[in-house]
Amino acid sequence: MEGRSGKQTTASAPLLSTQKLLTKLIAALRSKGDGQYRLDRVVEIVSDAMNVDVCSIYLHVDFETLELCASKGLKSSAIHKTRLKRSEGLVGQVSVTASLVNTARAPQEANFSYRPETGEERYSSFLGVPILRPGQTLGVLVVQTKEPRTFDRLEVTTLEVVATVLAEMRETGTITGEGRALSAPHSQPVTYQGQIAHRGLAEGQILLHEPQVIISRVVSEDCDRELERLEKALKKLRGNVDQILDAEHVTVAMNSEQREVLEIYRMIANSSGWVNRVKSDILAGLSAEAAVEKEQSEARAKMEASPDAYLRDRLHDLDDLFHRLLRILTGQGRKVDDQLPDNPILLARNIGPAELLEYGRGLRGIILEEGSIGSHATIVARALAIPLMIQAKGIIAEALDGDAVCLDCNKGLIHLRPSESVATAFHNRVEVTANVTAKFSQSRDLPAITRDGVEISLYINAGLLDDLPNLRPSGAKGVGLFRTELRFLAANKFPTRTELARQYSRVLDSADGKRVVFRTIDIGSDKVVPYLKREDEPNPALGWRAVRICLDKPALLKMQMQALIRGAKGRPLTVMFPMIAGFGEFQQARQIALDQVERERVLSGMVPERVEIGAMLETPSLAFTSHKFYELADFISIGGNDLKQFFFAADRQNERVRNRYNSLYLSYLTLIKHITARCRAAGTPVSYCGEDAGQPQVAVCLAAMGVHAFSIRSASLGKVKYLLRQVCLKDIAEDIDQAQEAGVVSFEAGIERVLANVREYDEVVAAT
Repeated sequence: MEGRSGKQTTASAPLLSTQKLLTKLIAALRSKGDGQYRLDRVVEIVSDAMNVDVCSIYLHVDFETLELCASKGLKSSAIHKTRLKRSEGLVGQVSVTASLVNTARAPQEANFSYRPETGEERYSSFLGVPILRPGQTLGVLVVQTKEPRTFDRLEVTTLEVVATVLAEMRETGTITGEGRALSAPHSQPVTYQGQIAHRGLAEGQILLHEPQVIISRVVSEDCDRELERLEKALKKLRGNVDQILDAEHVTVAMNSEQREVLEIYRMIANSSGWVNRVKSDILAGLSAEAAVEKEQSEARAKMEASPDAYLRDRLHDLDDLFHRLLRILTGQGRKVDDQLPDNPILLARNIGPAELLEYGRGLRGIILEEGSIGSHATIVARALAIPLMIQAKGIIAEALDGDAVCLDCNKGLIHLRPSESVATAFHNRVEVTANVTAKFSQSRDLPAITRDGVEISLYINAGLLDDLPNLRPSGAKGVGLFRTELRFLAANKFPTRTELARQYSRVLDSADGKRVVFRTIDIGSDKVVPYLKREDEPNPALGWRAVRICLDKPALLKMQMQALIRGAKGRPLTVMFPMIAGFGEFQQARQIALDQVERERVLSGMVPERVEIGAMLETPSLAFTSHKFYELADFISIGGNDLKQFFFAADRQNERVRNRYNSLYLSYLTLIKHITARCRAAGTPVSYCGEDAGQPQVAVCLAAMGVHAFSIRSASLGKVKYLLRQVCLKDIAEDIDQAQEAGVVSFEAGIERVLANVREYDEVVAAT
């Protein structure tokens, strides 16, 4: 290897130099001076050790802004005065790309940005490396010289190692400044915006699904001991990976494509490439855990920037492996049998349904950095009636286990480590909401009869056995929708007929004679089960899903119907099919169900005393299908969530369009009126099932259009009933007709005017 002079050099001397440099740095960072003093000492030590004219540290003061926080060589008057946009200049380039810039003639580079207050026009060469944490760029470390030259590999490695030390020191607050721009991390109040996936308010403490590993020991003087620690940790990691991936319950459920993905995970764990880079950093003087996190940060930055979609998809595998290895090395992390803290609010990048179900109802709220409106986690969170916020970008890098948090899933805000005033105001809102909800519950046993004498039947949605205890306290007439797919989503392989029959029987036992409407398995689109192979589709919401899968694979529907019939144990059984698009599909699915009843009659003689077979009306086409459909169906449930997205051609998982339209658009209310009129003409009961029906002002409009039964989450039932008892549906229907005649687009303003005079309507809104 050639050094700066061109003469052959050995690795030992520069590596020894790096170790001495790190020793000096640690001594400086442990000194009694304030944060600015430490920063100043760092640039002096690095400048002297690397024999450069300039060493500077730029740190992010927010996501978009870098500030010059320390420098030896640039004008001292520029410190804390010079600020760069995140993408400005070569420093900004390093920050945005999270990769180094090494150039002999910086002023000639296209991205060079001249800042006269720094005096840097005298310097030609430039080496900048990112100060990284996994998934986050904290700043940029720069060295410069007057002499035009490119820095060699050993110099680059040295500066990268120093940047790793700075990242850890920044994380622990060792190099924070004096309050101007460098407030201590993990200590200040921060507010994040997210996307509401399930409404509600929650206050409590952060519970990290994968707790962040805090590295307290960055540098080591005993390389051999650190290498030994790494080897032991790697052996344990690879053993754990083999144990997980070779487990029978995993491999049995996987098809060949999925096994291939898991083998790639194993291959990453056994790769020598990244391990050798970690060993090199240990030889340069880093501790084993600091070297591992340095490799994770750099590898993550490269994969995030890669145009290769397949490589980006492996990012989760990489992060998971590094997290496992860091937890082994540091002994940090949560054990499976650990008890949940008081008032836990779960924070995760993403989470599967099985993992979320393991936490259960002990959670007060859930925050995801990623996630989607229709994800498995959202489905389970709604079933558990837990407030859920998704797409809360950047919060994982800031939050620590046990941090106080106020989760506002009504306004889309997360207050992390809230100030006393914010926490007090939020707590008061929670108390007001609880008091109003308690007030609504007083009408639990009263009928939902409007002022003009129309009785509305109210049912709850469910998908888990844990939902059933809410049935009697809610005052609901039964379960209007039991989502049978949750059992499939939470499993690693197809549940057996016996397992399903046992679950359905327990559901009916818990309902204690009240009506339960079982929706047959609704998978596909956003509800992907890992053991059912499916092709990628350009528009999965419009693709192979729900009853379409069951009609193409009738054995699946037959098995589920047999389980439902056996689970009924002679009691009445009510079943409906999702995503029916036409009369022919309903006929076909209905006949399969009836055939299974006859089959069970022959086999065991025990069949339900009564079988009702209905359909969810979720497609506009079904609203206009043959009248024979309305006559043949025993009941119809309007599936508002999907019907609305198909009616408006607006994907409900797309934040850009999903809020553009709503259920109070008069065109949509006219469609509902058309459906209820057809059901009334055929003598077929009709209900409405959807998130919007849990909003009282929407529910009264739907009721005015002829919907006299709703299936909603139990938490919404009290306030919907309370408002229904205060209104006259005939008057609202007339107002809607007048608005339609006047060419009004939405009835939002109209219903607000109508309800403004309703007693205590403000309290209803406050609890919504």
